[in-house]
Amino acid sequence: MTKLEVGNPAPDFTLPRDGGGEIRLSDFRGRKVVLYFYPKDDTPGCTAEAIAFNGLKADFEKAGTDIIGFSADSTARHDKFKKKHGLDFPLASDESKSVLNTYGLWVEKSLYGRKYMGVERATLLIDADGRIAQIWRNVKVPGHAQEVLAAAKAL
Repeated sequence: MTKLEVGNPAPDFTLPRDGGGEIRLSDFRGRKVVLYFYPKDDTPGCTAEAIAFNGLKADFEKAGTDIIGFSADSTARHDKFKKKHGLDFPLASDESKSVLNTYGLWVEKSLYGRKYMGVERATLLIDADGRIAQIWRNVKVPGHAQEVLAAAKAL
C-alpha cells in the first residue's frame, strides 16, 4: 500500500461494476473524477451520501467531472441499491479489497469497543491527467458532496 498524497498519480484499477461489465479509472482520463469510498450499500450514512452526490450529478457534469461510488459490496447489492434510490452513476465493487488496500482505505475500525476491518469513508478528486487533486478522509456526510463539487469546479 502506498501513502496517497495530493499530486500523486491515482492508482489505476479495473473492477466489476453495477449492471455488469467493468469500470477502469484509466477510461476517464481527460475528465475529472470523484472517487467516493463508502462502507456499505443501503445504510443510513451511505445512502445519504449517495443521494447527495446523485442530486448534484448534473452540476458535476457541467464541471467536467464524473462520479464513481466505491465499496466492498457485491455488484448484486449495488444493483439493488442503485434501483432503490434511483442512483445515476457507476458503483465499483471491490469484494477482494485489492483496490481498497491499494488506496489505504481498508482500515481497522472500532464500534462500541469492538475492532473490525472496514472501508474508511473517504473521497478523492482526480484531475484530468489522472493525478490526485484533493483527498478527504474520515468524511462527515452533511455538506460533503457540495464541498467536493466546489473543489471540482475550482480545478
